Amino acid sequence: MTSTAAAGSRELPHPAREEIRLEAVLHALSDPMRLRIVRELAAGAGDELSCSHFDLPVTKSTTTHHFRVLRESGVIQQVYRGTAKLNGLRRDDLDGLFPGLLDALLTAAARQSARLGEV
Repeated sequence: MTSTAAAGSRELPHPAREEIRLEAVLHALSDPMRLRIVRELAAGAGDELSCSHFDLPVTKSTTTHHFRVLRESGVIQQVYRGTAKLNGLRRDDLDGLFPGLLDALLTAAARQSARLGEV
């Protein structure tokens, strides 16, 4: 990863746009909890959401793991604002690298959710 954090800083490492790999993105989005996070971020119309916004049925440590996988794959950007860690979808990067992929995955996830009667 090119974008690395200084020791002791509150910056988190993210891959540079040119380092984002399709297989890492697909792996990150293959998990139902991570896909749920991305769907909520996409529904937020570009808004950054704090980690506490997400009500996931998993432990805090598992939630942290899911956010880390999404960040390290290049799907989301995480930044600290005060004591809150805010999350945003890297839509511009993903759409630029893999045109149509994110929209296709989000549409497929919504259809599956409706088919299965999920919220």
